[in-house]
Amino acid sequence: MNSATLLTYSTFGYLFASFIYVAAFLFKSNKAGLGGTFFTALTFIGQTVALGLRWQESYQLGIGHAPLTNMYESLVFFSWCIAGFYLFLEYKVKNRTIGAFALPFAFGAMVFAESGWLKISQEIPVLIPALQSNWLIAHVMTCFVGYAAFAVACGIGVMYLIKDFSRQKDKGLMGTLPPLRTLDDINHKTMIFGFLWLTAGIITGAIWANSAWGTYWSWDPKETWSLITWFFYAAILHARFTRGWQGAVVAWLAIGGFLCVVFTYYGVNFLLSGLHSYGSV
Repeated sequence: MNSATLLTYSTFGYLFASFIYVAAFLFKSNKAGLGGTFFTALTFIGQTVALGLRWQESYQLGIGHAPLTNMYESLVFFSWCIAGFYLFLEYKVKNRTIGAFALPFAFGAMVFAESGWLKISQEIPVLIPALQSNWLIAHVMTCFVGYAAFAVACGIGVMYLIKDFSRQKDKGLMGTLPPLRTLDDINHKTMIFGFLWLTAGIITGAIWANSAWGTYWSWDPKETWSLITWFFYAAILHARFTRGWQGAVVAWLAIGGFLCVVFTYYGVNFLLSGLHSYGSV
């Protein structure tokens, strides 16, 4: 079995796990929630093996490198990071209803990666000189761990707003969701986690840029939007610390922040040309 087959299975695995988590939420079933965790973990392990196989396949082609170098590989890795971070979060907070709102992001990333209509090449690419650096893995990993945390924070923000807008916040279906104060706290900590990793991603990217292009910062569109995203989340965290922002306002901002992440990661590559244009192939 090759990496492409396993990654296709991963797409359906995350879809199936998402359905189970949604069913567990709608029918308030602990057993279904446990099944969602099982299939998420199983799919995550299979996707990990697939990434390892793709790495090995690149060496068999004589162009060995980590599977992180084009849009297809980054989407797969993004999905992997979301699933991994979610499993970590579920273990920490002991609540599986979050899976119904977080895991669909992992499935969505795989759908984008596998969809032929987006014309994203699934071939293992030959690295251009700018990517032939030991900083590649450090930069991509730190950025995407941060992106994954922001995706999950977006899902938690949606959870908060659904419960907040409900007339019966602690009864019936809404009673299966964590209390609003708990959701707000989890959302805040998740954004802090993502912010720290995004900061590390920008720093490693600057070091990499200096070794590749001779300058730490060139105001490339990707760099500019990464900084905009960084300032967006910095403003949220600062406002909470100094102004006490919390609740629905922060939930909406978590959703807005993830839209910034999506444009920084995906939109810039296709709509704006720059030094990171190679990421669109």
